[in-house]
Amino acid sequence: MSVELPFAPVDAIIRRNADSLRVSADAAEALAGRVQRHGATLAASAAETATADGRKTLMASDFDVEQVVDRESLELPIAPVDRIARLEIDDSYRVSMDARIALADILEDYADNVAAAAVTLAHHADRRTVQADDIETYFSLFE
Repeated sequence: MSVELPFAPVDAIIRRNADSLRVSADAAEALAGRVQRHGATLAASAAETATADGRKTLMASDFDVEQVVDRESLELPIAPVDRIARLEIDDSYRVSMDARIALADILEDYADNVAAAAVTLAHHADRRTVQADDIETYFSLFE
């Protein structure tokens, strides 16, 4: 599976959690891949919900989102999030704009949580750079 999500916004999410630490390109790539897999899984679950409701269009409510945030407040771009949503669902499904924004918001929160933990791990290792190992260590500890 190729990574649909550009690394730059993921890097920005890590940096906003990193205080004075640097961020390696490998860390951004590792987190982008994890965010993508998580998003594809969430979209597949949302598609099941839509199907149970007799719909072929994913809505924000299918992601258990009651209120959709403003698109401009998000770091993650919507077009790649749309492609991520479609990775593991049938081509007959549509993804509404509100659902794309809701998924982007969920994925950004997910990335923020992982990034904050990775920063803690980098500090604990007494390093000045957040590395891919910090991202992977987070998942080995908490998944």
